Amino acid sequence: MGAQLQGRVGSAHGRRRKGRLMSEINVTPFVDVMLVLLVVFMITAPLLTAGVRIDLPDARAKALAQHDATPVEITIDAEGKLYFSNNEISEKDLLENLRHIALDSPDQQVYLRADQALGYGRAVEVMVAINQAGLSRIALISKSQ
Repeated sequence: MGAQLQGRVGSAHGRRRKGRLMSEINVTPFVDVMLVLLVVFMITAPLLTAGVRIDLPDARAKALAQHDATPVEITIDAEGKLYFSNNEISEKDLLENLRHIALDSPDQQVYLRADQALGYGRAVEVMVAINQAGLSRIALISKSQ
């Protein structure tokens, strides 16, 4: 009688195999999809970083706390060219764009990225322009070690 009960219990679950039900879940397709997604994200993640190639100075300070609003990014390359959100821009146009931003949200955070080969004076000129536009929350971005 014990043999008859085992046969009945084993046949009551899952998918059918030769007239009996199986209780196993096939996870192979799920694992395949997850591995493909992992590879896609590993390839695309480095492409989502800033598009302007600059050599940031090294710093051993702790990172600043992040805020909810997306910060404005301004980059100065080694030749002193300005980039506003990865698009090259003149200083006059930059000032105009920053004034519009300051009118909408005066507490807007500005991230300033400057190449370490750039003279200190050029970075200060851009910081003064940011301040003249009405924005005072400026963070200098550097490489962390």
